[in-house]
Amino acid sequence: MGQVASTRRAFLTGSVLRENSSYYPPGVTDESVRNCSGCGDCVDACPTKIISLRDRVPTVDFQVGECTFCGECSARCPERVFPPEPAISFAHHAVIAGTCLALNFVDCQACRDACPTTAIRFKPRLGGPFVPVLDTDPCTGCGACISVCPAQSISMTTNRMEVAHA
Repeated sequence: MGQVASTRRAFLTGSVLRENSSYYPPGVTDESVRNCSGCGDCVDACPTKIISLRDRVPTVDFQVGECTFCGECSARCPERVFPPEPAISFAHHAVIAGTCLALNFVDCQACRDACPTTAIRFKPRLGGPFVPVLDTDPCTGCGACISVCPAQSISMTTNRMEVAHA
């Protein structure tokens, strides 16, 4: 019973999703990662140390820091795992959960201060601190906002392709 309650609580707070989600380095896809030998050259090359190997597959941990899209991981990779040109964004964007301190009347703007593309802005709220507003267009999915969030209220979600109607 305790395990079920703990699992349910983790699910409702989103911690299960954070613990189980893993992201490839920028530009790496499910298809291209099959070419990976697990040598770890991309891990050694990453200046922010966010890349690690999980089951011999490169993954990114945004709890450690952000991706600067420097391309070092791609340049050092001996296989065809990364695209020919370094990626400038991920295929995901940030999402701010309801556990955000600012949404709960505690003044915090750490994510805004860390965001290199100003995708997170804060708008005034009557009777309380400013609240975050995320613009997904400039969000590159770099993860800079994740490691600085004191409430661990930011996660990533896959970018959705909009279907054009003719």
